[in-house]
Amino acid sequence: MATVEMSEIKAGAVAGILEHTVMYPVDSVKTRMQSLQPDPKAQYSSVYEALRRIIQTEGLLRPLRGLNITMLGAGPAHALYFACYERVKCTLSEVIQNGGNSHIANGLAGCVATVLHDAVMNPAEVVKQRMQMYNSPYRNLLDCVRTIQNTEGLAAFYRSYSTQLAMNIPFQSVHFMTYELMQERLNPHRQYHPGSHILSGAAAGAVSAAITTPLDVCKTLLNTQENVALSSMHISGHLTGMANAFRTVYRFGGMAAFFKGIQARVIYQMPSTAIAWSVYEFFKYFLTKQQMEGEAGTAGPV
Repeated sequence: MATVEMSEIKAGAVAGILEHTVMYPVDSVKTRMQSLQPDPKAQYSSVYEALRRIIQTEGLLRPLRGLNITMLGAGPAHALYFACYERVKCTLSEVIQNGGNSHIANGLAGCVATVLHDAVMNPAEVVKQRMQMYNSPYRNLLDCVRTIQNTEGLAAFYRSYSTQLAMNIPFQSVHFMTYELMQERLNPHRQYHPGSHILSGAAAGAVSAAITTPLDVCKTLLNTQENVALSSMHISGHLTGMANAFRTVYRFGGMAAFFKGIQARVIYQMPSTAIAWSVYEFFKYFLTKQQMEGEAGTAGPV
């Protein structure tokens, strides 16, 4: 059991880092497209146009700004996430379905895993999104962390935590249930099958991303504390709380404002979750097989 758990932790860490790094430029575009009152120079009609203009006007590496803090947070966050998911899913499946696949167990396991994941990842998300914004005033990662801590306090790193959970708990519940449902259809024997993991992951990412976009827009506003937008609404100080974020977004653009950046969000999540699941399943399979063979070799013939 310990062998399998260690494999899940290692696989989860690798999957998390790759998931966030491969599609990171699209995530940068999504953050900018969700801005309620963007600078005229940062208004984009599509993901491709946004990436092209950012590279042309701000430099080749600009879409990667904030990637370092994301990588630092993603490894431990996803190691906890996958290890917790597997353990809770197995435990609840035994209770609910006598060890068989249970959509309720999958959804509940996703919720529990999300609480741990977001506790680790939320501060990294705050710094990342501040670095991604157009005309970001921070020179580098340390400058951003110090400035936020000195001007807004440590609480600023968790200002969006409740909104993040409100978004990610349904996101991950839908995500895991969709993935497990697709696996039932494409890979009923639950063997290592790369094609089924990629397709299931992509479908799970697309569905969950589209459904939870309104909450992601609110989370972005709480993380970035968009000064121009808040000043125009005569909001002084710092915006806090999911309810206030919802009201502010609605006052800015009605219902349509809640779906700003949906194209970028879905484009980012589909390959990201496909990568995460395919890498996770591969490393879990490879590491478990390697360790089992090592233990068998150590034991020797009976």
